[in-house]
Amino acid sequence: MEALEEEETMGRLQGKVALITGIGAGMGREAARRFAAEGATVVGCDLNVEGLEETLRLVREAGGEISGSAPVDVGDARAVEAWIDAAGAEHDGIDVLYNNASIQRFGAIDEIGVEDWEFAIDMELNLVFYAVRAAWKHLKRRGGVIVNIGSIAGTRGVEFMPQNAHGAAKAGVINLTQQLAVEGGPHGIRAVCVSPGFIETPATRFLVEDPPAPLKATWDRIPLRRVGRPDDVVSAAVFLASDEASWITGVNLVVDGGGSVLG
Repeated sequence: MEALEEEETMGRLQGKVALITGIGAGMGREAARRFAAEGATVVGCDLNVEGLEETLRLVREAGGEISGSAPVDVGDARAVEAWIDAAGAEHDGIDVLYNNASIQRFGAIDEIGVEDWEFAIDMELNLVFYAVRAAWKHLKRRGGVIVNIGSIAGTRGVEFMPQNAHGAAKAGVINLTQQLAVEGGPHGIRAVCVSPGFIETPATRFLVEDPPAPLKATWDRIPLRRVGRPDDVVSAAVFLASDEASWITGVNLVVDGGGSVLG
């Protein structure tokens, strides 16, 4: 009976070492909190020192195990490799790489500049490649999971604002995930993607409080009648990173309240 009770109280990520990028706010902070609450040892990074320190405080106050580094520019291949290698050495390996961090640039096709396009590809697609490439040798040692964050913009056109660079980058993330699943399978590496719809975070709250008409019209069509929250995305990621999903790889799980089923 005691053994059964102990098993029931164990977290879904107990004993796993999880690297999470962009933990300083929003979905990244929620990921750090939830993964630690589920028993993972979290190693995070962010560009924002104050944001990262606040996340570390919140997780530790809740009894979670976490460490973090800032500023770390995950758009810099050498910087992210150094961060991942240090985490792998300290913890004798890693089990989960959670590619949460990204910075967007938006603009209509005849207005977005080349520099903005290249910035978006760097900070939404290339940074995922850099992190995966650096983590691959660690994941090959004992298998593991890559969790990438995509977007519904990577699956279709978006009517309420021009998202050319953002959509193209996230489509790349989704396809990269599928290829990683094929290449990683023989090594026991799973690769999965979670693609959110609109998520309310501190950075997007102003849009929720006073949404422009095209955006509100899109929200009004959501079958579940609300915008998303960070925990909606992270709950999906927790499951996909856990052993409960051990036969799931290469998927792109859309988390958007059902909005995409309406086209």
